[in-house]
Amino acid sequence: TQVAQVVSVGDPVTPSRGEFGDPVYKEIALANGHINRMDRDELRLKLAELKLDTRGVKDVLRKRLKSHCKKQKLLVAAAEGGVTDTYYDFICVVDFEATCEESNPPGFLHEIIEFPIVLVNTRTAHIVDTFQEYVKPELNPKLSDFCTQLTGITQEMVDQADTFGNVLRRVVTWLQERELGTKYRYALLTDGSWDMSKFLNMQCKISRIKHPKFAKKWINIRKSYGNFYKVPRTQTKLSSMLEKLGLQYEGRPHCGLDDSRNIARIATRMLQDGCQLRVNEHLHAGEVRNVPSSAPVEVSPPPHNPRSRD
Repeated sequence: TQVAQVVSVGDPVTPSRGEFGDPVYKEIALANGHINRMDRDELRLKLAELKLDTRGVKDVLRKRLKSHCKKQKLLVAAAEGGVTDTYYDFICVVDFEATCEESNPPGFLHEIIEFPIVLVNTRTAHIVDTFQEYVKPELNPKLSDFCTQLTGITQEMVDQADTFGNVLRRVVTWLQERELGTKYRYALLTDGSWDMSKFLNMQCKISRIKHPKFAKKWINIRKSYGNFYKVPRTQTKLSSMLEKLGLQYEGRPHCGLDDSRNIARIATRMLQDGCQLRVNEHLHAGEVRNVPSSAPVEVSPPPHNPRSRD
């Protein structure tokens, strides 16, 4: 799919406090009360009637129906132009694979060996493009048998791959060609904090380049999922999130591209269910910091080629 074909829309409009006095919000509250009293079979029947997805546990079904009803009532009541329900035009899902041992020794330096990106159009809630390259590790060029068995990445794959700095330059070019950060608002999304705060941070030090600015803030989908569906953090592993949404893992676990696709499937379902995914973590002085929901919405800046630390 050509990203350039997607029509960009303006910044999201959210009602001010005064606007919550509008009768439409009373209607939404009444509808929510009715939905809260429905059992799982009633929820599934109503969702099927509305031609919405009927998969998932009861809490997910309830949230899906509430979000749909709210969206429909706001569309009817909204002034011309309506209310957009996304902060970004595109979301880039990233899930690195890195070197590892069965028992990583103290001080083990993980090196990125796969750099995947799955591009999600937030307006259509569809995957529209992907990027994938393997990376040649430099400190420990020989992969452990455990690493190959876990990730499916062979020694030959990394031997034939390019160094991280060159792969990152092609990532930047790929993002620029899709006009992310210039024409389109975008954000990175990861499954937890480690990809950007640990793996990328460590790799940039190994490769003697500065941590790219566009990768210093991201959406941690585990936090977003837990907050949106009101589930504890212990239930936000990839397999658990898929299961609760009535989805099954597709592909090979620990293949970076397949993991990214499945994380993207969760993100698209959350968008369809009415979740407003937004940046909730950023890197400051090498440490992960939370971005509170009360803070202004953060977007990723235009991507630029990596700068040397030397």
